[in-house]
Amino acid sequence: MGIRHQSIRGMHDILPCDTHYLSIIEEEIKKILYNYAYFEIRFPVVEKTELFEKAIGNQTDIINKEMYNFYDKKKKKISLRPEGTVSCIRACIQNNIFYNSKIQKLWYYGPMFRYERPQKGRFRQFYQLGVEYFGLKNIISDYEIIMLTISIWKKLNLLKYLKLEINSIGWTEDRKNFSLDLKKFFKKNKFKLNQYEKNLLYINPIRILDSKNDNTIKLLKSAPLLNNYLNLYSYNRFKKLCDLLNQSKVDYIVNNQLVRGLDYYNDTVFEWKSDLLGAQNTVCAGGRYDALIKYLGGKDNPAIGLAFGIDRLLILKKLFNPIPCNNIFIDINIIFLESIYSVFAIYISQKLRLIWPQLKINTYLKTFKKKKFFSISKQIKSKFLLILNSNSLNINKVLIKNIFNKTKKNISINRIFQNPCIFLK
Repeated sequence: MGIRHQSIRGMHDILPCDTHYLSIIEEEIKKILYNYAYFEIRFPVVEKTELFEKAIGNQTDIINKEMYNFYDKKKKKISLRPEGTVSCIRACIQNNIFYNSKIQKLWYYGPMFRYERPQKGRFRQFYQLGVEYFGLKNIISDYEIIMLTISIWKKLNLLKYLKLEINSIGWTEDRKNFSLDLKKFFKKNKFKLNQYEKNLLYINPIRILDSKNDNTIKLLKSAPLLNNYLNLYSYNRFKKLCDLLNQSKVDYIVNNQLVRGLDYYNDTVFEWKSDLLGAQNTVCAGGRYDALIKYLGGKDNPAIGLAFGIDRLLILKKLFNPIPCNNIFIDINIIFLESIYSVFAIYISQKLRLIWPQLKINTYLKTFKKKKFFSISKQIKSKFLLILNSNSLNINKVLIKNIFNKTKKNISINRIFQNPCIFLK
């Protein structure tokens, strides 16, 4: 017996029933994005490692622990993309997308890669749908992009299972001052930190705010708060955003410890979470990154973006909005009892596909035995069987069996092309 090969740990297969769910989720989100006048962009899965190191920050977990890095044949260091924003900006700068207008509304979808401990809702190859709004710095752009997410949750019937957490993290100077005081606080309570958090204390103490350690979570209740260090502009900006959300009767929580895991954010950050997903409960997250485009070599251009975690969204959708897995059913299965009709079966299937492009029409290219109609049709999950056999074809007819109501009838060959509605009854 040969070796039974397994997928790489953390990289999972998506089977037909789940791809059915995913296609519905993806199409509903795309419809909303189209309605909001966003345009799709696609970029490579692989980028130069230095691009991510510069943009994301050398002191983040992504760069230090989670990147998939390689050397190509020319000894250049390259990486599988861990997120989409940086690649999107690189593509915009390289292709002069901001030349005609700094205002651009773009979206993208595809696999991202991070070397994390696999668990429910968190894989090493995971899927994100990202949205980027370039060119505006005003608070209305923050407000609109949050309202965009609400439109999507309503369309997916998931709004009541999600809660919005928002915060303002100010600018770099604000966080430097906050970081100094936070470091002093944690040093006094160092014995309550685990080893990983003790290492962060000297590298990037703000990252400790993301801790899942119970002792640290209790400790954070008495820790300094970032919003007390905000500059006046950022403070007033965040207040205006909260006022707009209140006016629109949007339920939200101000989470003063929400900082996100990437160094390029400033001012508004937000996450949509569900308590029903366990530890990995963030379904959508984003924020502003007004300095990143200039930092990566483009002209100064403010921006805000977000990303949907499609894997977690799939879990949530299946949990509360179960959808019949219709995609595994074949609408019409054309079978033959004698091999001489195999080519004729393909001819019929081709003609029916032109008439009914929305139906799944299959030619079962294997000779059937008469007594196995129903047993095999259940295995291949057919709705209708169109059966070619000599008895029927000799009188210019075909036999059609409805698998659900177990009826059958002989029908003229011409009639199935002239009135294909017989397959919808």
